[in-house]
Amino acid sequence: MFMMPIKPLIAEDLVSDPRVLHAKKLLIEALTDHKKLLTTVHPPDSSRRKEYKKAIEQLSQYRGAPLWHPYIGSGIGNGALVELSDGSIKYDMICGMGAYSWGHSNEELADVAIDAAISNTVMQGNLQQNNDVLELSKLLTDASGLDHCFLTTSGAMACENALKIAFQKKFPAHRVLAFDKCFMGRTLALSHITSRPEYREGLPTAIAVDHIPFFDYHNPEKSIISSLEALEYLLSKNRGQYAAMSFELIQGEGGVYPGSRDFFISLMDVLKKNNIAIIIDEVQTFGRTPQLFAYQHFGLEKYVDIVTIGKFSHACATLFTKEYAPRPGLVSQTLLSSTAAIRSAIVIIKTMLNDEYFGDGGKIVEIHNRFTSQLQKLSEKYPLSGPFGCGGMIAFTPFGGERKRVLKLVHTLFEEGVITFIAGREPTRVRLLPPIGSITYEDIDNVIEIIETQIIRYC
Repeated sequence: MFMMPIKPLIAEDLVSDPRVLHAKKLLIEALTDHKKLLTTVHPPDSSRRKEYKKAIEQLSQYRGAPLWHPYIGSGIGNGALVELSDGSIKYDMICGMGAYSWGHSNEELADVAIDAAISNTVMQGNLQQNNDVLELSKLLTDASGLDHCFLTTSGAMACENALKIAFQKKFPAHRVLAFDKCFMGRTLALSHITSRPEYREGLPTAIAVDHIPFFDYHNPEKSIISSLEALEYLLSKNRGQYAAMSFELIQGEGGVYPGSRDFFISLMDVLKKNNIAIIIDEVQTFGRTPQLFAYQHFGLEKYVDIVTIGKFSHACATLFTKEYAPRPGLVSQTLLSSTAAIRSAIVIIKTMLNDEYFGDGGKIVEIHNRFTSQLQKLSEKYPLSGPFGCGGMIAFTPFGGERKRVLKLVHTLFEEGVITFIAGREPTRVRLLPPIGSITYEDIDNVIEIIETQIIRYC
């Protein structure tokens, strides 16, 4: 049967226009040449110190609160290295709490961002979306094995949508279960799931949430028993009132604690018997474990009803099975994400799936092992315990986890060229979320060397 040739779209002609291709080539070449100048840690330029301090003070004033790190970027980096506006160059080992997963000034992401810049819209919305929304949605549903994908602008909105979907499906059930020390976000609803009372101080009660103990790696069997007892007690006390339980499979804010498959399955079996939705919150874990999704890493595929992703993916999303497809009107919003974020997500996820990032011998495990083997050596010489975590989520506990000393170390590391963050409270740990897409063994070795130097300083 004769098929008429498909005429190229005007948009397709635009991105393949020789002028566009030449301009992109020049821009990427310029980016590559300039980022190569960032080769190692560098202190601030003395001529910029005064103005930089003023800028930090102004931004803090505009925000109404001080910056946690005195960080204002210049707009360029080189993988794990980033230049600040004071002229300093630092290793970025927290990456915007994991959001800059591919590192700084990545040429592949710059390439698709240029295409996004000449696309017809900066942001894409629920009412009108382009082909790249379809491509990303298919990519995520295929990779997850789930039926549906709704894109959104933030991890918090992805989690809000997950709750709405669960509540509608399980109406009139109105309570939620979660783990002690979990973090889900800071919106009005999510602040109640997040197990930190200070994050909801002065707020009205938006949803009813009950917390049960998380996995205790010191005593796995007892941990399962105590959490099951707590779950059964709450189910009996509030019979028929629970719509969902939120699972943070590796607690980030709580201290970078992974759970275990046996632990999760023991709880999920009970939840399934009681017709309670299982929400997997992967806003921080997505793309950072030895499988694309943490629930795949733990072998929990058959239990999952709803999954949220964000940060690493740039464009965020709520994924869910067909049984949880919401009725019209429940899930909708003006903006899904920026065109640049959507196209970046496609590049990142495709690269990870195709370039041996996953599995026991994958790049994520290699990065994890390089960090943890060297941190283990430090723990044999200095007051440091650990390392802890899984994949691209790494932590260690210096000085017995004494909060003031750990905070001082983290701020000193920033001054000396390594950007980290804290996790947990008792003990307080140093948290690392390195740029999976660009970090090298040399970067890791240099970071560990700086960490060791500063630990010696405070011993």
